[in-house]
Amino acid sequence: MDAYIYPLMGGLLIGLSTAAYLLLTGKVVGISGILAQALFSKERLLPVLFIAGLIIGGSAYGVLIEPSVPFPELRNPLLLIVSGLLVGYGTRMGSGCTSGHGVCGLSRLSPRSLVATVIFMATAILTVFLTK
Repeated sequence: MDAYIYPLMGGLLIGLSTAAYLLLTGKVVGISGILAQALFSKERLLPVLFIAGLIIGGSAYGVLIEPSVPFPELRNPLLLIVSGLLVGYGTRMGSGCTSGHGVCGLSRLSPRSLVATVIFMATAILTVFLTK
C-alpha cells in the first residue's frame, strides 16, 4: 500500500503547491525561474522560502521515511557542477525547465510546453539508453 500512497501524495502536494504559488504570485512554478528570482530579484522572500521548502521537505522525507529505492553511488563533484551549469544554461535557452513546462505548462495546455516536455523526455530516454 505504501508503494502507491507516497507517489500519490507527492503528486497532490506538487499540484497544490504550484496552484498556491500561481494564486499568490500570479507566476507559474519553474524552479530555474524561482532560483533566478531568489538570486537576482528585489522580491526574494517568497522564492527563497519556496527553495527552502524544497530542501527541507526532501531532507525530511529522506530522514523520516524508509527509502524504498537505494541511494545512487557517489559521483565526481566536478562532473556534478559541470552538469548543473549545463542544465541551467539549457533551461535559459529553452525558456524554462522541466518543472515549469512539465507541471505548469502542460496543465495549462501550452503547445510550447508540450513540445519542450516531449524533447526533455526523449533526451532523457536516449541518454539512459546510451549510457546503460
